[in-house]
Amino acid sequence: MSKSKLRIGIIGTGGIAKAHLNSYLRMEDEVEIVGGSDIVPGKARKFFDDAGLTDVKAFDNNEDLLALGLDGVSVCTYNTTHAECTIAAIKSGAHVLCEKPMSVTLEDAISMYKAAEKAKKILTIGFQPRYDPNMDLVREIVGSGALGDVYYIQTGGGRRRGMPGGNFIRKDLSGVGALADIGCYSLDMVLSAIGYPKPLTVSAYANNHFGTNPKYHPEAERFDVDDFSVALIRLEGNIALDFRMSWAMHMDAMGATMFLGTDAGLKVEPAGVGGGWGGAWDGTIGPITMYHDVSGQLSETKIPLREPSDDRFYGKVKAFCDAILEGGRAPIPTLESVYNQAIVDGIYRSSQLGREVEISIPL
Repeated sequence: MSKSKLRIGIIGTGGIAKAHLNSYLRMEDEVEIVGGSDIVPGKARKFFDDAGLTDVKAFDNNEDLLALGLDGVSVCTYNTTHAECTIAAIKSGAHVLCEKPMSVTLEDAISMYKAAEKAKKILTIGFQPRYDPNMDLVREIVGSGALGDVYYIQTGGGRRRGMPGGNFIRKDLSGVGALADIGCYSLDMVLSAIGYPKPLTVSAYANNHFGTNPKYHPEAERFDVDDFSVALIRLEGNIALDFRMSWAMHMDAMGATMFLGTDAGLKVEPAGVGGGWGGAWDGTIGPITMYHDVSGQLSETKIPLREPSDDRFYGKVKAFCDAILEGGRAPIPTLESVYNQAIVDGIYRSSQLGREVEISIPL
C-alpha cells in the first residue's frame, strides 16, 4: 500500500492498551487513531478522553469499531477472547497485533493462523522482548554456529514473590497463569534463537500453592490459575527444552537460561535477580557468558551487552505498522507464535493429566 496514514483501532482498553496507544501516538505522521472498543460501558470513552483524544470514536462493542474500515487493530483483551477478537478484526479487513499469549488453546491459535492466511493479513503477537538488542545478540551467537549443535536448553526462571491480581488470576479470563503471563516470553526467547523447531511432546507439572493461600495472596479465594510450572519439552532436531516458571516460591531464582551445544555453551542470566519480582526472564537480559575451550583450556568469555536505543514496546508496535505500510509479512512469523502456544497448551494439558502428552499441530 502507498505510504499514507494508517487507520488504527484498539480492542480492549485496559492497562496494556495504554502502552499500545502511547506507541501509536509517537508515529503521528504514519498513524491515525480512529477508534477503540471495550465491552465495559463507557470504558473506551474514558480511556481516550483521559489521553486527551476526545475526537477518537469509542464503542461498547467491537462490531461498530470494525465497521470503520481499519488498516490495523491492536487486540488488548482478556486471553480467553484473543481468538474471537482477532478473527473478527481480520475478517473485517484489518491487520492485527494481538497481545501475548496468542490465545489459551492450540485450537484457537490455529484458527487465528488460518484466518490470517486466508485473508492474507498480518497477524503478529506481542512479544516485545524480541525488540531488545540483547535478544538479537543471543540469536546472533546461537545462529552463528559458535555453540555447535544445540542439544539442551534451560529457560524460564522464577519470581520469589511476584503474583499479580485481578484478571490475571481468573481462569475464565486468562485461561492460565504464570505459564502464559511470562512463560511465553522465555519460550519465545530460546525458540527464536534456534529457529523455532516444532515441539513434539511435553511432560509437565503445575500447581498454585501460593496463589490459593491467603497468607500469600489477598485474592486467594479467586485464584484458580497456575503460579508454578515445570516441563520437559522434546523438540524436532533431537533437542530437549527444560522449562520452569514461577510467580511465587521460597527461592531467589530457578537458574539462568542456558544453551548447551557440542562446541560451547551459553548462559543468559535474567536481569534484576532478587527481591520479590526478580529472577524470571520476562524481558530484559542480564549478563551473558560463553563457556568454551581455547587451546585445550576451559575458558569463559563475558559477552558485552548492548545498550537499547529505544523502548522495546514501541519497537513491536512500530514493526507492526511498518509491515503494513511496506506490504511486508508479520514481524514475528505467525507460525512461530502457534508453536509457542502449542507448548503452553501442552504444558497445561500434561499438568492436568499428570502424564506426558504429544503435540499435534494440524497445519
